[in-house]
Amino acid sequence: MINDSLVDVGNVQLAVRDFGGDQPPLLLLHGLGGNLAQMTTLARALRPHHRVVTVDLRGHGRSADGPWSWDAALGDLAAVCVKLELERPAVVGHSLGGMLAALWGQRHPESPGVVSLDGNPPPTRPEQLPGLSPEQAAADLERLAGVFDMIEAAAGQTVEAAELADLVERQQMAARDMGANEKVWVEGFRRNLVHGKDGRTTFRPSFETTTQLRALMSELDLAPVYAATTCPELLVLATRDLPEQQPFADLYAAHRRYLLAQAQRSPHVRHFELADASQAMVIEQPTLLASLITDFLGEHR
Repeated sequence: MINDSLVDVGNVQLAVRDFGGDQPPLLLLHGLGGNLAQMTTLARALRPHHRVVTVDLRGHGRSADGPWSWDAALGDLAAVCVKLELERPAVVGHSLGGMLAALWGQRHPESPGVVSLDGNPPPTRPEQLPGLSPEQAAADLERLAGVFDMIEAAAGQTVEAAELADLVERQQMAARDMGANEKVWVEGFRRNLVHGKDGRTTFRPSFETTTQLRALMSELDLAPVYAATTCPELLVLATRDLPEQQPFADLYAAHRRYLLAQAQRSPHVRHFELADASQAMVIEQPTLLASLITDFLGEHR
């Protein structure tokens, strides 16, 4: 039986979905701007082999707001494990969730394994773009920062109730375009909405949460994290761009080269380049991802 609950973790409440069962526990974490509903298809594919627990990270979905730091988020996850009696869970995360999975693995050598699904901070420095000239790298990074500035400025926007039906219809169309489960997609969209008494609806995460997370990710260097990790770790790397990334094709191709080289230099880390997969791999190839995750974790039980 699937069970939704709220878990007190100190200064915030976290929304948790437990897919149940008596298989080895697995925490499944969403990315920035997402929520636990967006991990449903992958969770269902993993459920035959794991007791899957998904979480709305603080400031997302139905979880409460709270100051963001890596320590705070990892403390949230540890508290969820205590409350739900998850002993030595594997941790699998997508994007932001993948960064948390990597940090969890560094701090929990007893973990049976952690898996990062394209859990990489965006590029911010020319040295993260091998193969580009310093001039092109600097120019492309400046353009990319401008795009992220606009995304950050739009975070936490408010819309009128009358606009919601049109927005939901657009989400349904997007799900069909991606070949995704329409019901799951729309639940993920609705879960990040906060309806006010004035008839206006606000999107989560807030501007404050988005700003904090952008700063944290820009400062995160995963190389020493990988080097200090002794539990089994798998990095699943994207191999192509999302449509919105295509204007930065040279930049993202260079950054994928950097990420691959970083993974190859990490002796305790296994990596896998997922063919025809973008940053949206959780939506694009959930069945294949579930197989990769299950096989990897099964080797280390």
